[in-house]
Amino acid sequence: MTDVPALQVIDVHKKIGKKEIIKGISFEVRPGEVFGFLGPNGAGKTTTIRMLTGLIRPTSGKILIAGKNVQTEFTEAMKNLGCIVENPEMYPYLTGYENLEYFARMDPSIPKKRIDEVAELVDLSARIHDKVKTYSLGMRQRLGIAQALLGNPKLLILDEPTNGLDPAGIREMREFIRSLAGKEGMSVLVSSHLLGEVQLMCDKVAIINEGKVIRTGSVHELLAEKERIFWKAEPLEKARALLAEETQVTEGEGCILATPYDEGRIAGWNRKLVENGVEVKEMKAVLPALEDLFLDLTGGEHR
Repeated sequence: MTDVPALQVIDVHKKIGKKEIIKGISFEVRPGEVFGFLGPNGAGKTTTIRMLTGLIRPTSGKILIAGKNVQTEFTEAMKNLGCIVENPEMYPYLTGYENLEYFARMDPSIPKKRIDEVAELVDLSARIHDKVKTYSLGMRQRLGIAQALLGNPKLLILDEPTNGLDPAGIREMREFIRSLAGKEGMSVLVSSHLLGEVQLMCDKVAIINEGKVIRTGSVHELLAEKERIFWKAEPLEKARALLAEETQVTEGEGCILATPYDEGRIAGWNRKLVENGVEVKEMKAVLPALEDLFLDLTGGEHR
């Protein structure tokens, strides 16, 4: 596996008229990584994806795909990129195979055997010769991904890949995306509003808000920063007062108190409660959901 990042976004700005939409964002996607790209509506996700795919040009900064500059080495960069932006468009009265054959003809470097390879990769071999109009939504999504994989790209960009799928289809798509990164060593950038799915699917995330990347990191690292301890104790008010002398205390659900996770001080807090006649019935470390972190970092804006 190469050490060259599948994607590098370096201090990218985008102005439309006098308005700066993207304000100097930077992040990178490593080989074999599933990377979540998150942000509320109007944050700049769509503009960024359009720049990554060469549909619009940045005002300044650099975008490199597998080390190739999208602005100055466009053809080479695009050879390393597969993408689905919004819903994949297919010809419903053609078979899945005929659709892939049609798109493969646009690039003479794609061998005919690649059609069978991508059909197997997306688990459509048994239905590839059926008309697309008979496919479920999940099958059409997988056929769209097969199309994006025809050129054997190093980076796959998926914009809302689970849109419209039922829970079983969402789970299937999540497992499929993970398998692309695991078995094929491909890098996948996923833009999605289903934050619970992103938490299960992605290795790292970047959160964009108002045209700026406000946080990047592994999902576990970001969530660990907001880890809390839940305390079930009696009498509750006395426990609250004692803990408040040591740290910030908030209400959990029911008769439970919540404090920040501080590994070096938790035992001392517990000892203080017990020595002062508080019965500690339960202590539990809890990571937040990615959705909670997202809303906290973006000020609770609507997605």
